[in-house]
Amino acid sequence: MKYILLVMLLLAGQWVNAQRSPETSTAQLRQELIDAFNVSEKYSLKICEQMPAEHYNFRSTDSTMTFAEQWRHCCIYTSNQLAGRLGIESPYKTRKLPKVMTKEQIMAEVKSLYEFIRQTIKMLPESKLYEKTDFSNGAIPGWRLIYAMENHIIHHRGQCIVYLRLKGIVPESYYGW
Repeated sequence: MKYILLVMLLLAGQWVNAQRSPETSTAQLRQELIDAFNVSEKYSLKICEQMPAEHYNFRSTDSTMTFAEQWRHCCIYTSNQLAGRLGIESPYKTRKLPKVMTKEQIMAEVKSLYEFIRQTIKMLPESKLYEKTDFSNGAIPGWRLIYAMENHIIHHRGQCIVYLRLKGIVPESYYGW
């Protein structure tokens, strides 16, 4: 009897999934992406807040980017990758960031980056979410490119966390999903 009930529950779950329309699935995907980037923004800004303004030019070694350069790079690279691979306009097409940026400038730019990502997720045609684009070792769909850019941000945010520790600052605990 337990096995029959289990099979019925599994079949019911499959039926429920089959009832979802592609539009619902796309709406859910967009919302999941937006939710992930909302949490990412909150944590990124917390890490930016924790570094004192006078240490934004700190670098861990001579061959690495400064704390500010890590974030500047995240903003430019992420925006340009999304724009170039998804066929949208980059906010940096006509606007250039200064090489050296203050804490206030970085925090404003990080906020702008996340707003650009959210708007991209909301406004990107459905076909572009699923259309494959060349990336790294092969072609991936647009939604996966968006996640790849989050991975890029995480990589540099992790470096910034190390910079905080090198300055004796205990970084905010990770928020998770």
